This record gives sequence, C-alpha cells and structure tokens, in this order.
Amino acid sequence: MTSPALLRALCVFCGSQFGDNPDFRKAAAALGTAMAAHKTALIFGGGKVGLMGTCADAVLSGGGHVVGVIPEFLRDKELAHKNAQEMVVVADMHTRKRIMFERADAFCILPGGIGTLDEFFEIITWRQLRRHNKPIVVLNTGGYWDHLKGLLDTIIARGFAHEGHSHLVDVVNRPEDVIPLIEAELAAPKPAVVFKV
Repeated sequence: MTSPALLRALCVFCGSQFGDNPDFRKAAAALGTAMAAHKTALIFGGGKVGLMGTCADAVLSGGGHVVGVIPEFLRDKELAHKNAQEMVVVADMHTRKRIMFERADAFCILPGGIGTLDEFFEIITWRQLRRHNKPIVVLNTGGYWDHLKGLLDTIIARGFAHEGHSHLVDVVNRPEDVIPLIEAELAAPKPAVVFKV
C-alpha cells in the first residue's frame, strides 16, 4: 500500500507572458498535468494568461483542482481564469501573496518577470527568517534562472548570507522532478537555516 501524498497544494509562481522559448510553455503544461495526476491542487495568481493560464489549463484538463487568488484590479481587467474551481478576490497584492502562502504546502517558481521575482524573494526571505519551512523549488527550464542561481551564490560568497542559505531553495531542470523532490522534502523536512544578524 502506498503512502498518502504529502503535497496536497502547490503554489506556482510564474509569468503572465509566454516568454521567448516554447519550452517554457511546455514545462508549465507538463507540471500542471503532473499535479493533476498526483491530485495536487494548484494555488496560483488567478490569471488566464501566459504561463499562469497554461499551468492552470493543464491541471483542469487532467481533472485537478485550481485555486486562483487575484486582486480586484486585475479581476476587473478580466484577467481572471474563468474555469478555476475557486477564485479568491482580494483587495491588494500583499493579501494575495499571504493567502497563496497560507493555502500551499510548497512553492514552485517557473520562468517569469518582475512579479515572479517579487514572489520568489518574499517566500525565500520568510524561510530564511524561519517564518516557514515549506519546500521551494525553482524549475530552471532552458537555463532561464541560471543568473538567479549565480546571484544567490554571490550573495553567500560575498558574506551577505550564510552557507546554509543555499539549502533554502532547490533547483531542477525538468518538470517531472518537481513533485518527487517536494514529496521527499515534506517526508524528511530540512533543518531550518541558522538565522544570524
């Protein structure tokens, strides 16, 4: 008898555009398909466009559950995904991120822009400060996040973070590796990093 899945809800941060590489869209769809097969709900920013919409569509096509969290001003621009089983409309971006955090067991960062970086840095900062110890996985499709990986290494090397901070986030190159990695970490959580000031 197999053990019950630990990853019930995954928050996916990603772009509202498709980017310049068709593999970004394929990876978003593959992750959504894997989530539906795993019976992992998608928690996302609620949009119907770009990689956000692609991932949500794939979850829905596989019979999975989709929870969008969108601010009123974006819903009013008719950007909300109409087929999400649940759409939480909030007053502002801060509330959006808080609810997405609360509803998720883990986080996956796909290619995206400034908003995706904002979400990533906030969730990794909270983990550094021991406000949570939920898994964070960067899906580095086509090497998109190579510079981000280099930046994080530089921050550690130049003395603005401790060596243990490299364990705050994991990086994978294939969408099929995301869920197994998160399941493994949920089964055996990493120790919290040393927090020094």
